[in-house]
Amino acid sequence: MHRTDESIQTELTQGKRWVVKIGSALLTEDGQGIARDRIKDWVDQIAQLHAEGVQVVLVSSGAVAAGMMELGWDKRPVELELLQAAAAVGQSRLIQFYQDCFQQHGLGAAQILLTNSDLADRQRYLNARSTLRTLLSLNVIPVINENDTVVTDEIRFGDNDTLGALVANLVEADALIILTDQNGIFDADPRKYPTAKLIARTRANDPVLQAVATEGGALGRGGMVTKVRAARLASRSGALTVIAGGRAAQVLSRLRAGEHVGSFLLPDEEPLAARKQWLAGQLQAMGWVRLDAGAVKAIREQGKSLLPVGVTAADGRFQRGDLVDCVDEQGVVVAKGLCNYNADETRRIVRKSTVAVEETLGYLSEPELIHRDNLVIL
Repeated sequence: MHRTDESIQTELTQGKRWVVKIGSALLTEDGQGIARDRIKDWVDQIAQLHAEGVQVVLVSSGAVAAGMMELGWDKRPVELELLQAAAAVGQSRLIQFYQDCFQQHGLGAAQILLTNSDLADRQRYLNARSTLRTLLSLNVIPVINENDTVVTDEIRFGDNDTLGALVANLVEADALIILTDQNGIFDADPRKYPTAKLIARTRANDPVLQAVATEGGALGRGGMVTKVRAARLASRSGALTVIAGGRAAQVLSRLRAGEHVGSFLLPDEEPLAARKQWLAGQLQAMGWVRLDAGAVKAIREQGKSLLPVGVTAADGRFQRGDLVDCVDEQGVVVAKGLCNYNADETRRIVRKSTVAVEETLGYLSEPELIHRDNLVIL
C-alpha cells in the first residue's frame, strides 16, 4: 500500500524518533578542520527537536577527516594503519565537541561505535537496541559512528549512510534525515550540469534513482549511490528518508515544521506494517512459547507486549533475538516474535513477574519477553 502525502508529512511533523546522519564534508569544512559553528547550529536544532518531544539519534561521519586535519594531512591515505590512526585521533575530537555543545542545552551525549556486523548479529542487535532505548529515555543523545579504528572491512567498504539506515531500522525511526553537501538528489550531477533538476519526491525503490546517483567526494566514502541504498534499507522498516543540504539554514527545524526541503524518498509501507512483514516472512521460528488465555487476549485485542507472567511453557533451542512461535493453550500459533531471552532463560522465568524475573536470573535484560514492536499477530 502506497503512503499518502498526509501520512508522509506526519512522519516529519509528528514523528517521535528521527535518525540524523551528517556527512564528512559538512563536518570538516570540506577539509579545513572541524566546522564548529555549523556543528553548534545542528546541535541547537536537535536540542529544539528534543524539546518538542522528538528523540534524535545522531549518526556522525568525520572521524577520519577530522583526524587528517589534526595530523596535518591534506590527502586521505590509503594505508589501513594510517586510516585507523586518523580515525582514533579524529573521533575523540568530534565527540568532545558534541558533548560540549549538547551540555549547553542540558543534554548529554554518548559515543557509540558500531559496525554493520554489530547489527547483523541478532543478539548484538538487541543489545545495541536496548542501549539506545535506555540512552534516549535518559535524555542523552547517542552519537554513532562506524568503528573505523579497529574494523578493517568497514574502513574499506563501509559508509555511514548505510549505518544510518541500519540504525533507523534498529530504533524503529519515523524518518532518516541525511544531511549532505548537496541540496538533495538530482536527475543529473549538478556539479557538472547546471540545469539538473532536483528530484523532490519519489519512491525509495524507484530504479531511476540508481541511474542518477553520483559517486562521493575525496573526504567521504559515500555519495548519492550510498544514500539511495540507505533509503532502500530504511524503507524496509517503513522509515521515510530525506536527503537535504546540511548548509541550508535551520534545515532540521524547517523539516519539522512541515516544509519540503531536499529530496523525500518514500517507503511503500507504513512503518509498523513494513517491520512486521519482515518479521513474519524473513525469519524461521526456532522454538515456541505457550500463552495463557489472558496473555493471548492482551496481545491480540489490546496490542500489548508479551510478559513472562503470561507464558506457561517454552520449548526449542532459541537464542536471544531469535524468532519464536507464540501458541495458545490448544497449541494454535497466534503470533510470532523476537524473544528477549534464550530458551533456558525463558523456561526459568515462565509465570514470573518482572521483579521475580530479576530475582531468578540475577539481572533484567528487558521487562518484556517479546516487545510488541517485535510481535506479529497472525
